[in-house]
Amino acid sequence: MAQKMIGKVVALAASRKVAEMGKLIENMGGTPVYRPAQGTVFLDDELLREGLTSWIENPPQWVILTTGIGLEALFDMAENMGVADKFLEILSASSIAARGYKTVNALKKRHLTPIVRDDDGSSEGLIRSFESYHIKGASVILQLHGDPAPKLTKWLDEQEAVTRQILPYRHVAPEEHHLEQLVQDIVHSKVDAVTFTSAPQFRFLAEYARVHNQLNAMIAAFDGPVVAVAVGKITAQALKEEGVQRIIVPEEERMGSMMVALGRYFAIQVDNEAAASTEE
Repeated sequence: MAQKMIGKVVALAASRKVAEMGKLIENMGGTPVYRPAQGTVFLDDELLREGLTSWIENPPQWVILTTGIGLEALFDMAENMGVADKFLEILSASSIAARGYKTVNALKKRHLTPIVRDDDGSSEGLIRSFESYHIKGASVILQLHGDPAPKLTKWLDEQEAVTRQILPYRHVAPEEHHLEQLVQDIVHSKVDAVTFTSAPQFRFLAEYARVHNQLNAMIAAFDGPVVAVAVGKITAQALKEEGVQRIIVPEEERMGSMMVALGRYFAIQVDNEAAASTEE
């Protein structure tokens, strides 16, 4: 693998698959540092049971599904509660919208096809795809992973939809010393890049920086010497909402693709600096 990250220090905000990502960075000549900002993700059984009971007793007109893993958790819980067949029947009778290919694949396993799906893996893409459908005043169940989708919920409010949210998973914030270390690394340019593999990683980081009056300095660093990297559009959207403008996002939403895109960015930087030096 080409040595495109020689001399670069890359912070990993993830807590999963960090060894594999770190190895990719090392293979490209860089140095990985581990700064977990993900926190703990756990299945909230009690809330999930309550949400499924409400869903079955009061079926919605529309169901908006945003994660495949969340849908799998719903079916697992329905099986555990002995209502899987009823849940599938109610879901089949609803108008279904889906965000993301993993969600579509989870539906396909149950022989279900969404009538609305995003065109680019993002909440904005999903909203665009609703243009030819009337949802004003409709009853809607919105399945989230455990992280808010502000643009989607704001749009539903604007449509005056009667929305219930169901969150199979919940996120618990990471230890503060990890967030403090990463904020300091960014603000003082101790790292050349930070990779984010989920929106909660950046949301936790931004909230910590905000509380400690470091958010503006952190955003400024991302506009300067430190480059922000997002594994996909949903993660990138969380950064954009806080004002980060320069974000590397791979075309294919994969961790390996993310590292390749970052390596390519660094290589272009080196070429541009060499060209500028020659001109001088």
